[in-house]
Amino acid sequence: MNIRSQIDTTFDFRSDTPPGKDPDAYSPTLRRYHKLLWSKSLPSGVVFKLVDTTPQVYLHHQSEMGEFWLSSDAVVPSFTLTYKIAHIIEHVPKEELDLFRSIGYTIGGMMIFPVNRIGGKMTINCARGFHPRIKERFDLTVECIRRHYLGDSSPLGDALKRYADFFGLFQNFHGYVEFFLLQDMVTNDFSAVKFFAPFDDFKTEPIPSTTRAYTAYKQLAVEFIKARNRRIFESG
Repeated sequence: MNIRSQIDTTFDFRSDTPPGKDPDAYSPTLRRYHKLLWSKSLPSGVVFKLVDTTPQVYLHHQSEMGEFWLSSDAVVPSFTLTYKIAHIIEHVPKEELDLFRSIGYTIGGMMIFPVNRIGGKMTINCARGFHPRIKERFDLTVECIRRHYLGDSSPLGDALKRYADFFGLFQNFHGYVEFFLLQDMVTNDFSAVKFFAPFDDFKTEPIPSTTRAYTAYKQLAVEFIKARNRRIFESG
């Protein structure tokens, strides 16, 4: 598969989404990109083949490894539309905010997670959005995933355990990071996450509380998405 010829890492998925709809669910280009990128060999050697023809399922996989129902999630929030921080971002130039939102809707800012509800409880996407110590932050989510593989507790611990079969596909944190091309969010030895804001064991408010803090968060988040886009472009 030649990724360079099939995926445009600058494409904003809002551009082919019907007005008022969520690109995660309604952008045909995004679903095609997810299918292309993640239909590949797992650490076990089994190909994680994804199909988009299962009725009412975004992406689907079934093999001897198990059955998985998956959805897309824009994982790097700008916090400009969903949280009441107008007093913080009003001092950030509009063009910078527009760029942040735009790059957040390129493939480097997108992930897939299991979408089937287990025991009537929250999916990972819902849990990371509603938990007061995560609030959609992807770096904090990845830290929870890192701890999951170590058997350590985290704010998303219960939600991640419900989908242990999915995370088991990648064997360990190293395998998960390499499969989803997240190397630019972790240290070279895969032992720690590079956070977008100062981290104190989930004790601090996830959303930046000052314009300076927001600007620093935005810069690191954008750098990560750009780096992941480059990695995606070079992966095939």
